[in-house]
Order: sequence, then structure tokens, then C-alpha cells
Amino acid sequence: MSVADIRQKYEKFELLEASLAATPLEQFTLWFGEALKAQVPEPNAMTLATATPAGRPSARIVLLKGFDERGLVFFTNYTSRKGDELARNPHASLLFFWPELERQVRLEGAVEKVSAAESDDYFHSRPLGSRIGAWVSPQSQPITRAELEARNAALTESLGAEPPRPEHWGGYRLSPDYVEFWQGRPSRLHDRLVFQRGPDKQWSRMRLAP
Repeated sequence: MSVADIRQKYEKFELLEASLAATPLEQFTLWFGEALKAQVPEPNAMTLATATPAGRPSARIVLLKGFDERGLVFFTNYTSRKGDELARNPHASLLFFWPELERQVRLEGAVEKVSAAESDDYFHSRPLGSRIGAWVSPQSQPITRAELEARNAALTESLGAEPPRPEHWGGYRLSPDYVEFWQGRPSRLHDRLVFQRGPDKQWSRMRLAP
């Protein structure tokens, strides 16, 4: 089969203005709950796209670890490539794709670090191996597998059962000002309903052509 011949029909659901929630948080909460109910594998997996000040983009999958009216939270190494790009250009985009429901959610906005207390709380909730791993990996830097395993062995022994959170590791919160809900529809006439926040902090809504 040619790659060009791979096609998927989208015909499970629709998204109309009359059924859209009043706020993007309410709509996201509804759809996230439905993704959980549908047992979508890793429904909190999301593509994080960042860019350098010169506009060179990069993207990778990270995991959503919390969301509320302030925004969406993920955790990572602050000295990684994404951390470096966010330090120099603190804006990003997130993308969720839930193929079982034929849905996407796109979010754009400013990003800032969460408080040290929030990072501490999440860090200490992680499995021990993951906590040690935050110390082990000089994320995004060149390293051999042997070096990585040697660092893991040494730090597992030296850090013990209660490693503190390293200063180079913690959370970010993306505060969206653009949220698009995409629902697949037949004949590629998809539903794209957008919330956009204006200078007055109020949300407007519109439909985009598919």
C-alpha cells in the first residue's frame, strides 16, 4: 500500500456551537473525561512545540500532569532543549490527539515555571527510579549508554531512598490564549471550534474552515 493511500474515515461524532461548553476549560475537562472513559492509551500524552527566538521549532511528547483555570502543567529538565527554548522564548503550543474519538485539541499561550512548592509536591509523588532519573540524565546532552548507566548506579547508591528535587528539574504551566477543539467529520468537513482570549481576558468563539 502506498502511503498516499492510507486514509481514515471520520464519522463518530460532531461538534456544534450549540453543544460547546461556555469556557475552554469546561470543554477540555469534558473531552478529557471522555478520553479516559474510552480508555484512550495515555490520554495525557501531548505534543509540546517550542521555538528558538529565531523561529526554529522543535516538538516532542510530554505528559500532562495537571490542569485548571490557570493552565496546563508538565514537568521536565529545565536545562533540556525545551527548557532552553522556553527560557529564551516563553511561548509554546500543545497538541492532544485522541484517535479513538477522532479528536484533537490545540492550545497556544505563554509558559512560565510553576512554584517550587508545586514542583516539590509532584517530584516526591514520583516512583523512586524516576526521582533518581531526574538527577542522572543531563537531558539533551550527548552521552553514551555506558555513561548513563554508570551515573544511574552511582547516584542510586549516593542519593538513597529520599532524593531531593534537583534545582534543574521542575514544572511549567502553559496559560492558553488560543484553544481549538477539532472533531473529525465525513468528507474531511471537520468541525474546528476555537476559543480565543482577547486583551480584556474574555474568551470569544468562532468556527474555522476545515
